[in-house]
Amino acid sequence: MGYNEEKIKEDIVNVMRNLYRRGLVSALSGNASIRIQGSNYVWITPSGIFKGGLRVDDLVKIDLNGNVIEGFRKPSSEWRFHVAIYKSRPDINAVIHAHNPITVAYSIAGLRLDESLLSEVLLFIKRIEYIPYIEPGTEALAKLVGEKARTGCNAMILEKHGVIGMGRDIYEAEMIVESLEDLAYAQLLSKLIRFLSRE
Repeated sequence: MGYNEEKIKEDIVNVMRNLYRRGLVSALSGNASIRIQGSNYVWITPSGIFKGGLRVDDLVKIDLNGNVIEGFRKPSSEWRFHVAIYKSRPDINAVIHAHNPITVAYSIAGLRLDESLLSEVLLFIKRIEYIPYIEPGTEALAKLVGEKARTGCNAMILEKHGVIGMGRDIYEAEMIVESLEDLAYAQLLSKLIRFLSRE
């Protein structure tokens, strides 16, 4: 394993800690992966491990069929939609699945986000695709995520489940995930302020 793969693993650990501190992943929820450029191999977070204390030795290397190549833990239960995205989008090298609380609340309420509200969203998020509720970890979910990825979007909201951010690298994917929650928060506050101003 070369230096680049060590850097990949360090980047995944750093980003997952960032997301945990922001409350966008919880102790056992959320996952992230990076594709090794020019290969069919992916480093991904493990299943059932505290995300705030993740270490590089916890990560798992899989191929695009989900076979474990390196690592002693079980890969994330959502590995199927990670590899479905990589198979659909050669321009994507990193995928993050987070559980943004306000964004998820919007999806539970059956509401969509207004992408025009924040300038950074207009700049960085190409398009948001919405995925109806499908049982997590299933082939059916992976198939639909792969199909939506082919539209060219870089953000998805999974009904009652969470969000997916995709990027050329993991820091771009992190920015997408955080921008979704910033947008949801701003939209919520703007509605509250408008409501209160009527009184």
